[in-house]
Amino acid sequence: MSTQEAGSPSPFKYSNRVQLKTLLDRPHGGVELLGQRVVVGGWVKSSKEVEKSSPPPPLTDDGVDETTKKDVSCVEILQSRIPLLRNILDVFGGGGHVPRKKRDSVPHKPLPPKPSTAYLLLTDGSCVATLQVVVDSSVASPSRLLPTGTCILVEGQLERPSAEGKHAIELKADRVLHIGTVEFDKYPLSKKRVPLDTLRDYSQFRPRTTTVATVMRIRSSLSFATHSFFKDHAFFDVHVPTITTTDCEGFSNMFMVTTLDKKAEKEKLNTIYETEGINLELVKAAAKEKSNLVETLKRSESNREALAAAIQDLRKTNELASQLEAREKKKLATSLKDDRVDSSKDFFPSQTYLTVCGRLHLESYACALGNVYSFGPRFQADKTDSAKHAAEMWMVEVEMAFAELKDSMNCANDLFKYLCKWVFENCSEDMKFVGKRIDITCLDRLRQIISSSPEMMSYNEAIDVIRKLSSQAEDKKFETQLESGVVLTSEHLSYLADAIYKKPVMIYNYPKEAKPFYTRMNDNGTVAAFDLVVPKVWLKVTASVVVCVDRLVGTIISGSQNEERLNMISSRITELGLPREKYEWYMDLRRNGTVKHSGFTLRFDLMVLYATGLSNVRDVIPFPRSYGKANN
Repeated sequence: MSTQEAGSPSPFKYSNRVQLKTLLDRPHGGVELLGQRVVVGGWVKSSKEVEKSSPPPPLTDDGVDETTKKDVSCVEILQSRIPLLRNILDVFGGGGHVPRKKRDSVPHKPLPPKPSTAYLLLTDGSCVATLQVVVDSSVASPSRLLPTGTCILVEGQLERPSAEGKHAIELKADRVLHIGTVEFDKYPLSKKRVPLDTLRDYSQFRPRTTTVATVMRIRSSLSFATHSFFKDHAFFDVHVPTITTTDCEGFSNMFMVTTLDKKAEKEKLNTIYETEGINLELVKAAAKEKSNLVETLKRSESNREALAAAIQDLRKTNELASQLEAREKKKLATSLKDDRVDSSKDFFPSQTYLTVCGRLHLESYACALGNVYSFGPRFQADKTDSAKHAAEMWMVEVEMAFAELKDSMNCANDLFKYLCKWVFENCSEDMKFVGKRIDITCLDRLRQIISSSPEMMSYNEAIDVIRKLSSQAEDKKFETQLESGVVLTSEHLSYLADAIYKKPVMIYNYPKEAKPFYTRMNDNGTVAAFDLVVPKVWLKVTASVVVCVDRLVGTIISGSQNEERLNMISSRITELGLPREKYEWYMDLRRNGTVKHSGFTLRFDLMVLYATGLSNVRDVIPFPRSYGKANN
C-alpha cells in the first residue's frame, strides 16, 4: 500500500480540496480514513432530507420530569385556569342577557423550520463513486443544498455511515464553505436518467452525468496513452495546420474559410434583373393570372375567340418566364463563380479550407525528422446523420520515412493493441461501470484484442471469401452487389469482421479508385493501402434485460504507403483532374530528396466508441458538431 493510501489523503495541489478519487478508490472504500478531517467539493447528484424527532424532556437522576418536580399552589392553579373560565362565560353569554364580546384575534407567529438533516450524494468527476455528505440544518439550510446540480464545498470529518449501505464512509460536514445554487425549473438534469440523444442539446451540463463523465475519463486516458506510445517509439509530435489550401483526399467535402461578407443567393435572385426593369416574379404572377383566366373561359364555353387569344397570351408569358429563368441562372452562376475565384479582397490570397487530413503536411516533416505524428481535429462538411460521423473529429496521423506498407500495418496494429491494453489496465473502475451500464462484453472484447492478432487478407481475398461464404448462406443478401473493384461497404466489412472471423480484420492492396491520389501504385494495378476493421455486435444491459445491439464501428484505422515517384504522383493528379498548382509544394518533396514512406490515420473518436461500446460517436465527443447542430 502506498503512503497516500495508508496515510492522510493529500489535497489537490492547486486548491484546498481533496478529490473524491483519493478517498474512495481504495481497497476498503476509505475505511482507514475514519476520523480524519477533509475539505471536499463537487455537485449534488441526488439528495434527501430527514426530519429529526423531537428531543425528550431532560430527566434528572431519579427519572422524574424536571418540569413537574416543582410544587404548585392552588392559587397558581386557579390563575392558570382563569383564561379558560373567561372563554366559557363568553360563549354562554353570562345567562343570555350579556352580549358576547368579540375577542381580538392573536396573530400567529410563523413556526420555525423543524430540525432536519440533509443527505447528499456528491460527485466531483474524478471517479465513478460518490461520497455521501451529511449536513445538519443548523449548519446550512437544506433547501439550498438539496436540488440536483447544486455545487458545494464543505469541510468535515469522515465517519462510518449510520445505516448500512453501499458507502463505507460518509462526511459529517460542520462547515459549508460554498453553495452554488441552480435554477431548478430550468436545469435539465434530474435524479432520473436522461437519454444520451437528449443530453447532446445540453453539452455544457452533460459531463455531470455519470455515463458521460466516465466516457470522458476514458477518452482522456486514451489521449494520454496515444502520446505515450509514440514517445516510447521515438516519434516526434508535429502540429499540422488547421487552415489549408490543399484537399488531402482529393474528393472531400470541405469547409471554406473566408472573411468576406457574401450576399445571400436569394438576394441575388431578387435583384439581378432590377437594373433591366424586368422582374421574374411579376412575370410568373402574370402567368398565373392568365392561367386562371384560361380555365374560366374553358368552363364558360361562350367565347371561343377570347379563349384562343387568352391561350396564346398565356403561351407567350410562359415563354418569357422561361427565358428570364434561363438568363437568371446563367448570370447567377457567373456571379457565384466570380465570388469563388476572386480572393483578392479576402484574408488569404487563395481559397482556403479547414483541413480534412494532415498526412500531406506530415510528409514534409517525416522527410526531415524521420518518424512523426499529429493528434488533432479534422473537418468534413458531409451532410449526413451517420452515427459514425461528425463534422469535427479528432485523428491520430502517422508518417514514417524509410517505411513500406507492411511497416505501417505493423505500427497501426501495435498502436491499436496498446490502446486497448491501456484502457483495460488503467481504467478498471470506469470500465466496470461501462460493463454494468453500457456494454457487458467490453472487457472481454478488449481482452481478445490484446491476446490475438487481426486476420490479414488482401482486398481480392476478401472479395473471394465474402462471395464464397455468402453464396453458401441462403438468407444472406447484400444491398450493394459485390463485384471486384467496388468499394467495400460497411455491410461487407461487418460480414467479414463479425460473421466470418469474429475479430478485427486488416485488408490491404485496394483498387486505386477506392483510395486517395497519393497512395503508391503496385505492379498489379492495386494501391498499397490498408484498413483495420473491427467487429460490430455487442450485448447491452438495460433495465436488467440483456439485448443484442447491432452496432458497427467499422474501419478504425486507414493507412498507406505513399507514392514517392514524381511521374506517378503527377499522373494521378492529372487523372483525377486536381488543381496542379495547389500540389506543387507536395511534388517538391519528390523532386528533392524523395524517399519511401508510409503512414496511417487512427480515428480517435471511433477508438473511444469501440472501447466504451456506445452506439453514436456524438456521445464520446465533448462538444459534437454535426450537420445542423452547433449549439455552443
